[in-house]
Amino acid sequence: MNPYITFQHFSFKYDAQNEPTLKNLNLTIKKGEKVLILGPSGSGKSTLGQCLNGIIPNHIHGEHTGDLLIDGQSIFEHSIYEKSQLISTVLQDTDGQFIGLSVAEDIAFALENDALEQDEMKTKIRYWSEKLDLLQLLEHRPQDLSGGQKQRVSLAGVLVDESPILLFDEPLANLDPKSGQDTIDLIDQIHQDTSATTIIIEHRLEDVLYRSVDKIILINDGQILFDGKPDDILKTRLLSENGIREPLYITVLRDLGLDIINIESLSHIDTLDLSEITLQTSIKTKNQEKPKEVLLEVKNLNFSYTPNTPILNGIDLTIFQGERISIVGQNGAGKSTLAKALCRFVDASAEMSFKGQDISQDSIKERADRIGYVLQNPNQMISQPMIFDEVAQGLRLRGLPEEEVKEKVFDTLKVCGLYPFRNWPVSALSFGQKKRVTIASILVLGAEIIILDEPTAGQDKKNYTDIMNFLDELNQRGHTIIMITHDMQLMMEYSDRTIVINQGTVLCDDIPEKILSDVDILEQAHLKKTSLFYLAEKITCDPVLLTHYYIQKERGRHG
Repeated sequence: MNPYITFQHFSFKYDAQNEPTLKNLNLTIKKGEKVLILGPSGSGKSTLGQCLNGIIPNHIHGEHTGDLLIDGQSIFEHSIYEKSQLISTVLQDTDGQFIGLSVAEDIAFALENDALEQDEMKTKIRYWSEKLDLLQLLEHRPQDLSGGQKQRVSLAGVLVDESPILLFDEPLANLDPKSGQDTIDLIDQIHQDTSATTIIIEHRLEDVLYRSVDKIILINDGQILFDGKPDDILKTRLLSENGIREPLYITVLRDLGLDIINIESLSHIDTLDLSEITLQTSIKTKNQEKPKEVLLEVKNLNFSYTPNTPILNGIDLTIFQGERISIVGQNGAGKSTLAKALCRFVDASAEMSFKGQDISQDSIKERADRIGYVLQNPNQMISQPMIFDEVAQGLRLRGLPEEEVKEKVFDTLKVCGLYPFRNWPVSALSFGQKKRVTIASILVLGAEIIILDEPTAGQDKKNYTDIMNFLDELNQRGHTIIMITHDMQLMMEYSDRTIVINQGTVLCDDIPEKILSDVDILEQAHLKKTSLFYLAEKITCDPVLLTHYYIQKERGRHG
C-alpha cells in the first residue's frame, strides 16, 4: 500500500479562535488502509475530517498552514464537488443527509447530479441496493426506517459514486448495540469488496474493533499522540489518559494483574491465550436489600399513534424510591414513547399511581411536578438566554412570587453545581453544563423521578463520567433516575436494575449482569454480548460473576 493521504506540517485555525485547532500535523494514510481516528470531545478529530471532505474551508472558514495531499496532489483549496469525486462521507446524523423522498430517490441523487443515463442509473441503484439489503425498501421514506436501515441508505447514497475514499463520522451514534455491530460488519464488508481507503472517526473503540482496522490515530488538543497498530496502543495508558474507554476485557485483565505488555494480538479477544488465568478474587453477589417504598406504579399501559398499530402493549411497571434504572432495547422498540407516556406527553391509557395516589388523569403540568424528562440534546430544551431565567421559567409560569422563585432557583443551582454561573448566559456553557441546566429546570419544580434520554450519547469518557457522577449525586439525595440508553457500559456501571423493552412490551426486568449474560434476551432485544462474556469463556468463569466483578471494580474507581 502506497502513501495516499498526507498531512504535511498542517495547521488550521477557525476564524473565531485565537489558537489553531489542528497543530502541525504530519500524518500519512496509505491507499486501501482502514483507519480509526480516536479522540475526546474537542480534540480536533472532526475538524480533521472536515478538512478532508471540503466542509473546511468551503463552508467553515479559517486559516491554514502546511499542506494536505491526496495521491500526491494538494487538494485543501479544491471545491466540495471536486473533493466529492475523491471522498464520500457518511454523516453522524443520517437524517441530515437524506435528500430524496424515497430510498431509491436518495440513492439516485448523486447519479442525477452527474447526469448519468437512466438505464445506467437504475443498474447502479439495483446493484448497491442488493448489496446493502435495501431492495425491499426502495419505495419507503428514509425517515421511516430504523437506525440501522438509515445507515445503509446513507452508505448506498455515497457508494454509488464509487469514490476511492470513504469517511465515516461517528457512524455508531444513536444506534442500538446490535445495529452498531451490524454497521461495523457492513463497513468492513464494503472495505474488503471495494478496497476503498476507509476512515472511521469514532470514540467507541471497542465497538469499532469488533472488526480489524489497520491502524489507529489518537488525536488530542489538535496533535497526533499515537499513529500505529491497535495492539500497540492497547498496551499503553494513552487511551485512559486522553478520555477514551479501553475495551472492557482489557480493564479486567489489568485488574487481574496480568502483564499485557507481552500479549500478542491484544485487540482480538477470540485469539488470546488466557488458559493459565483464573479469577483468584472472591466475588460476592449483591446482598438482598430491604424493600424500598413504591414510588410509581403503572398497570396495563397501552399506546398507539395509529389504530391497530400498538407502540406500547400492556406494560406493567413498579418504580421504587431511589432506584437507578436503565431502559434498553433496539431502535423503535418503544423506549422513548414509554418515557413520554409516563410524562403525559402522549395520551396513553393506563392505571397510574404515585405514592399510592391515582395520577392517571394528571395534566402535563401536574405530571411534571412529579416526573421530569431530559432530552438527549439540551439545546432542544433551552428557551431562555440566561441560566437563571431558564431554571426559573417553570416557577414563573406557575405564578410564584419572584422572591420565592429566586430562593428556589438558587438552592437548585447549588445542588447542580451551577451557582457560580447563575448570572451567565447559557451560550457560555459546555455541553455537560447545559445538561445540568436542563436537569435543574426539572428539579426546581420538585420532580422526584428524572427520566433521561441517552444521557451520555456522543460524549467522551471525561464528559460521560462527569454527567454520570452528577446523576449519582442526585440519586444519593433521593431522586429516582431512569435512563434510556444504548450504552451497555452505562447500563452495567450506573444502574441497579434494567428494563428491556421489545416490540412495545417488557421483555425482561432484572439486574444488569444477568441480562448481559442471557444470550436469548440479548438476541431478541438487539443488544449484544459484552467482551466480558467472551473473557469469562476464556478463563472458565461464570459471566454473571465476572460482570459483577467488573461493576464493583468500576464503582470503586468512581469513588
